Amino acid sequence: MCGIVGYVGSKDAYPIIVKGLKRLEYRGYDSAGVAIGNSHGISVLKQKGKVVDLEAYAAGKDNSGSIGIGHTRWATHGAPNQVNAHPHSSGDGKLALIHNGIIENYDSLKKALLEKGHTFESDTDTEVLVHLIEEIKNHEEVSLFEAVRIALSEVVGAYAIVVIEKGINSEFVAARKGSPLLIGVGRDEYYIASDATPIIEYTNEVVYLEDGEIARVNCNDKLEITTISNEKITPYIHELKLSLDTIEKAGFPHFMLKEIYEQPKSILDTMRGRIDLENKELKLGGISDYEQKIINADRIIIVACGTSWHAGLIGEYLFEDLARIPVEVEYASEFRYRNPIIKESDVVLAISQSGETADTLAAIKLAKEKGATVLGVCNVAGSSIPRITHAGIYTHAGPEIGVASTKAFTTQVVVLALMALRIGKDKGTLSNNNYHQIIAQLEVIPEKIEKVLETNSQIKIIAKQFKDATNFLYLGRGYNFPVALEGALKLKEISYIHAEGYPAAEMKHGPIALIDSEMPIVVIATKKGNYEKVVSNIQEVKARGGRLIAIVTEGDKMVKELAEFCIEIPNCFEELAPLLSNIPLQLLSYHIALLRGCNVDQPRNLAKSVTVE
Repeated sequence: MCGIVGYVGSKDAYPIIVKGLKRLEYRGYDSAGVAIGNSHGISVLKQKGKVVDLEAYAAGKDNSGSIGIGHTRWATHGAPNQVNAHPHSSGDGKLALIHNGIIENYDSLKKALLEKGHTFESDTDTEVLVHLIEEIKNHEEVSLFEAVRIALSEVVGAYAIVVIEKGINSEFVAARKGSPLLIGVGRDEYYIASDATPIIEYTNEVVYLEDGEIARVNCNDKLEITTISNEKITPYIHELKLSLDTIEKAGFPHFMLKEIYEQPKSILDTMRGRIDLENKELKLGGISDYEQKIINADRIIIVACGTSWHAGLIGEYLFEDLARIPVEVEYASEFRYRNPIIKESDVVLAISQSGETADTLAAIKLAKEKGATVLGVCNVAGSSIPRITHAGIYTHAGPEIGVASTKAFTTQVVVLALMALRIGKDKGTLSNNNYHQIIAQLEVIPEKIEKVLETNSQIKIIAKQFKDATNFLYLGRGYNFPVALEGALKLKEISYIHAEGYPAAEMKHGPIALIDSEMPIVVIATKKGNYEKVVSNIQEVKARGGRLIAIVTEGDKMVKELAEFCIEIPNCFEELAPLLSNIPLQLLSYHIALLRGCNVDQPRNLAKSVTVE
């Protein structure tokens, strides 16, 4: 969600911070600000809107200095406006702080500070925190580092914070709990950010702060890290596996379109090293030590949010079909609060693109406390989920900048398919013949996606017909039911059109009442699975005047006679159909959103990584 950038060294901090904030725009935000330390004190500049609005506001103002922090805010406490934007200053103006997360006990802290004479300008929990640090620093007469440590011992909630102090232009203090934060290590300089995208231009060496850790970051000294309980931590430097060109648009008008077109490559990258092409065998090193545990599991519980939850639904079909293991798919946000029954014989599989989803992290912690084996499927190396799960598999999709997930979804499905295949083979529930056949089909999926992408021009024409619709219905059966849910979500996310996904047979249990000549209905009607049943559902829609858009298998004739528009995809096994049928729905949502003038990469109110509840 919110984005953090900081720099301390010998360079001019402002340009580095502003460029970094632009790299973090994909996370979603409604205001931006910077605090720059120099010989005159701390210059705080902030503005509602985009980073370009901040740049316009800051033009001609004092933004010189070699230390600074910057922030893009996604509003929680307080409306999105200039006053509530970060950074926030202490009452005496000597401290400036930026914060991702939520301070849950801010109200009681604020009341105590008000009694001590503090006054507040904003409605945010963050301003309360900087005043608390100020109060402790002045009352206890301690360093900023120590004041932050003491203050955080009184705080309940999630945070990633960075604080600078007037007159100390070589050092900032940073801390995290529940929100990501990493420190880039340069030569006599340091960078800090909520993810690697603002840092990779300058260094590929980073230190990931863990929950409950505080860092003193001084450009003239070695990095110092302790815990809130004051235990010293030895920093471990990781090498980033990320290149600058992967976070640029590469000639595409939007990141989302680029990432849709990257799917053949990202799927190849996901399978690389895991499929023995010659022998049609699978090797999943990330979970090899836990394969027997999965085979013997009473059930698999998949926890995820949003698009990852839809991938998890496909995973349920795959594991139950190929490996014959019972699967439950849970919204992580509900799982953590409903007192779930978790046993040591359960395997909990957490799916997240970012690896920082707050609800999924909380679900993992709960599962571990109950003794379950917890595995992760994640895209971002070094993120929190891979670090706290017992084992897992990276998707290797590469950076996904567009808020609406595309290539992360398909690579998650590929990983789940690989896992189900491997477990099914080892468990003996999948014959050698079927095992090798599905692997062979997986190998050619990237080529088939390339072919599906050739329908882009046709989908542009369809988008023009439906750009002014106010409602959409998406229908699918079997493996394609979760694809219907995902297609509806994509349309909602970026075009702001209300859309619902349903199992096709459930249409008669309510949604059929909505169908008229103004209602577009997208039906996934591939020839594998319950094709005849879906055709019957299409007949029911047709009889009521609904406008039909169908995703069909190449060469289909029956549905073509019924639907107003048909988009063909190559034939493939039913288990892998979502990898193809999903692509036209991504393109349809993209082109409709574009025609409606929506911000495709940064849809309103949404964030790429939901790091707060």
